[in-house]
Parts: sequence; structure tokens; C-alpha cells
Amino acid sequence: MRFDIVPGAVFPDYELPDHTAKRRKLSELQGQDPMVLVLGRGGYCPKDRRQAEGLVQLHRELEVGYCRLVTITTDNIADTNEYRTGVGAHWSFLSDSARKIQKDLDIVEYTDPDHNPMIPHTLVLEPGRVIYKIYMGYWFFGRATMEDLRQDLRAVIKKCRPDWDITTPEFKAAWQQGRKELFYPYGKTYVQTLSEQD
Repeated sequence: MRFDIVPGAVFPDYELPDHTAKRRKLSELQGQDPMVLVLGRGGYCPKDRRQAEGLVQLHRELEVGYCRLVTITTDNIADTNEYRTGVGAHWSFLSDSARKIQKDLDIVEYTDPDHNPMIPHTLVLEPGRVIYKIYMGYWFFGRATMEDLRQDLRAVIKKCRPDWDITTPEFKAAWQQGRKELFYPYGKTYVQTLSEQD
């Protein structure tokens, strides 16, 4: 991984086509929420498919926890769509068939010249694409488990959600004073937050 891609740094705002061929920027997909970003080999890899199957279950928790999930592989758009559909995923998959990210982040999996994939990584990002944690998954057990991701997201959400603990006297008083902007969705309506979702 490139030397400057470390916890605390801002992850690049790559723009790639999604599984429907629509160009998407990571910042657009993340919005103001924490995000799990999976950089994978692709649908041909049984390790990637198994990780995605676990993420299908976790994604249901991410949705109610106001967190985002994005997968990027070096598959072409047709294979990206088939991979997403095949595992039953409902989040955005991006296609990097030109291997822009693979080259830019210096994560060429040189041990597999036939497929020329990325070395798999899973990143937990705070709002603003700030890197919280990086997992390198060349070997399957180097990848984040679903419990790792739950724990990481708990830490990130405690850090980025000012209303994490609404039991404090200060928050109770703020609510009674009508200062609703201190509480999720922080000055927006729920309809506005729904329109920002993918």
C-alpha cells in the first residue's frame, strides 16, 4: 500500500463506474456517514465471495446504523454486476477494470499475473474519507471479520456522532430547548437523508 495511505490520512476520492455503469465518486457514496470500503480481487475469487457473503448480513446492520459500504474490484462492469447479484449484495460495487486504484495505491497482486487483481484490503473510513483502520487480506484471515468491523464502526460512530450518549443532562436540556440540530439527522429532515442515500 502506498506510504501515505495510513490511519488519519484522507483516502483519495476515486471516481469509477458502478455496477450499472454510472460514474460514482467515493465522497458521493459516503455522504456524511462512516464507510467500509472493500478493495477486492473480484467475483472469480472464492475468498472475495465468502467475504461478500458475510458482508451481506452485516450490511443490514450498516443500513440501520447509518453507515455505508462500497466494494471495488478490477472486474469489468458485467462481471461486477454478476458478482454483486451472485452474492445477493445491495450496496454499490465499483469497477476498476483499468486498474487505476491498483496502480495508484501500489497494490498490484503480482503473484497472480493471469487475473492481475488488487491485493485485497478492507478500510474503515470516518466521515470525510478519513482512514480509521486498514486490513490487508491477501490471506483470508488477514481480512476484517464482521465483528472487527462492528467494533471499528462503534469506535468511529462514538467519535463522529455528537449525540452518541443522549443520556447526559446537557443533551436532555438541549432537546428540551428545541436544539434538534445536535441530534441525528443534524438539521436535516429524514426525507433529506433518504434522498442522499444510494
